Amino acid sequence: MKNLVIVESPSKSKTIEKYLGNEYQVVSSKGHIRDLATTGKGGLGIDVEHDFEPTYKISSDKRAIVKELKALAKKSDHVFLASDPDREGEAIAWHLANVLELDMEEKNRIIFHEITKNAVVEALEHPRMIDQNLVKSQETRRMLDRIIGFKLSKLLQTKIRSKSAGRVQSVALRLIVEREKEIRAFKTEEYWSLAALIKKDGKEFKASLQKVDGKKAQLKTKEDTDAIIVRCQQDFLVTSIEKKVRKKDAKMPFITSTLQQEASTKLGFGAKKTMQIAQKLYEGLALANGVSEGLISYMRTDSTRLSDVFVKDAQAHIEEVYGKAYKGRVRQKNSENAQDAHEAIRPTNVKNTPEAVKPYLTNDQYKLYKLIYARTIASLMAPSKSDVVQVKMASNGCEFHANGSILTFDGYLKLYGDYEVVKDEMLPAMDENEVLKDVQLEGKQHFTEPPLRYSEARLIKDLEEKGIGRPSTYAIIIDTLQARGYVSLEKPSETSKTKVFIPSEQGELTDQKLQEYFQDIINVSYTANMEHHLDEIASGDRNNIEELHTFYNQFEPLLENAYEHMEKKELERTGENCPECGNELVYRIGRFGKFISCIDFPTCRYTKSENEEENAPIDEVCPNCGSKLVMKKGRYGSFLACSSYPECKYIKSTKQKEEPVATGEKCPDCGHDLVQRKSRFGTTFVGCSNYPKCRYIKKEAKKEKSDEGEVKEKKTTKRKTKKEGKEE
Repeated sequence: MKNLVIVESPSKSKTIEKYLGNEYQVVSSKGHIRDLATTGKGGLGIDVEHDFEPTYKISSDKRAIVKELKALAKKSDHVFLASDPDREGEAIAWHLANVLELDMEEKNRIIFHEITKNAVVEALEHPRMIDQNLVKSQETRRMLDRIIGFKLSKLLQTKIRSKSAGRVQSVALRLIVEREKEIRAFKTEEYWSLAALIKKDGKEFKASLQKVDGKKAQLKTKEDTDAIIVRCQQDFLVTSIEKKVRKKDAKMPFITSTLQQEASTKLGFGAKKTMQIAQKLYEGLALANGVSEGLISYMRTDSTRLSDVFVKDAQAHIEEVYGKAYKGRVRQKNSENAQDAHEAIRPTNVKNTPEAVKPYLTNDQYKLYKLIYARTIASLMAPSKSDVVQVKMASNGCEFHANGSILTFDGYLKLYGDYEVVKDEMLPAMDENEVLKDVQLEGKQHFTEPPLRYSEARLIKDLEEKGIGRPSTYAIIIDTLQARGYVSLEKPSETSKTKVFIPSEQGELTDQKLQEYFQDIINVSYTANMEHHLDEIASGDRNNIEELHTFYNQFEPLLENAYEHMEKKELERTGENCPECGNELVYRIGRFGKFISCIDFPTCRYTKSENEEENAPIDEVCPNCGSKLVMKKGRYGSFLACSSYPECKYIKSTKQKEEPVATGEKCPDCGHDLVQRKSRFGTTFVGCSNYPKCRYIKKEAKKEKSDEGEVKEKKTTKRKTKKEGKEE
């Protein structure tokens, strides 16, 4: 019989099977096949009283897959577990081995960091046993997230009607709320700068005031500035000219967090979008020969290391394309907790230049691949060189500086110049002790500005620097905070170019209560230390059960105290009655902000927007009976309805129909184009353009789970939808 190889995603399985030939059958588990049950005390699926013994349950949507995998495993000579090369992937392999009743002492675990034929074949030649320390680390993280997420979420839902809390999610919210408080408390102060506009040899350049009587210049008012202008009416004397060559090294190749940051600032991609595109580039795309090939190495990594083989190929490519002078040195700088078994995010084949593969990629895939390719190759190129000149000049005890630079060798900028702009600022030729006479002084008023709100890139950078969470979960954390209605991502003004996080009223209340009762656990240092402890469990240097006991013994008393003392928030009344049942109307918080609904929800499902006048007449008549149309609010948004309801039941949507957007991919079922559409719920999905004849919908596999509050609420919402209908 064939050898069976089990990977995580279907698209990856198709690519790998083509590499291995007829002796191997490659199938997909589609991510995790089982998770902690929601039974037992508190619905945790964890027996806290017996050393945190977990109970696992096969996910309902994976039962058919598990049945198929069991049948294939029994018929196969050998089973190889090829889930992703990280802790989550190791845990998936362990769950598969348990469910398929494989021998844990057998070497059936294979890992590869890129989906290329050489990498896959090499991995099969060197299988190993499942790393139980990695499994324990992932299992500990999962149980921590389940305990905090379930118990804290239930508390907040009961007391203040917030939707969820989580080990990392709530700390990210803390950072955003703290920043908002800093901005509100900030007091603007006036200050001035003074520039000298100097003309020499027909060229004008600028020098800025640096010192007054040997001390750093501090101009706080217009009067201070005017006094210096009066003082500097004498000629300017060139006191020194310093010339030097400045070298600038390229940045290191991408890790997960820096890729998310750079894609945000350079391409305008959100973290979630970046990771979705990177996943496709990693799993493989059909190129010129029709064979699928992974274009980048594994995109969840915190290591900047590049393999020796890739470095050798890249340096040969640099010398061939750009010349020997452009070859640089190999540099490596990993964080303290980096998993060095991984590599940086890099192209799998240096010959797959962005332009060579562009015809086979969507526009967004091309943009991200080009960024990854340029960053990686540039990191191995020579530094750029500039001739830098600093001229110091004085007038009556006041010192001014002028700086100029000329790029003399572009180095890595030859490739990375699209992402780093360098401007030459040439100064005219000058000599020491030269007198400059054509000088005009110009003062400029400034005001100190508060710290910047967090953009996606700034938040990810801060989370990484503080050691909070893992880069692979940042996109989910950001998405969860918005989904819970705790923050919004928006432009703070019409002139702003970057969207930033602004906490909602409910988000600030949630943070306030968490800090009031759980500040010993929901804080930066505790969360960062926990990540360090999880790393030690992964390396075998810390006992996972002891870690869980230590945490639980600290957490449970805090929870009991919060249940006893946290004040319950009552729903705010509007002063109106429900037009459908006569009960009071109240304000609630949903994903899209504040809205009004009946206090008797879910028995009565009446809702309306806080700012929308329901039953307002519209300057349009019903095409069926001629009555006036009025604005109504339903569970899926606003719509127009006939004022003669229920005699006339005509309704009309107010939503503008959006045209499908081509993705550049083909439907695997019928071969028609795949397009991006929006569902009636406002969510974006990719489906076949031949709908309704072909009903193919592309599903994105999600592997990471950040905070248990998110997972539980998804299940709760699904259950409520079936029985009661959604509240918001």
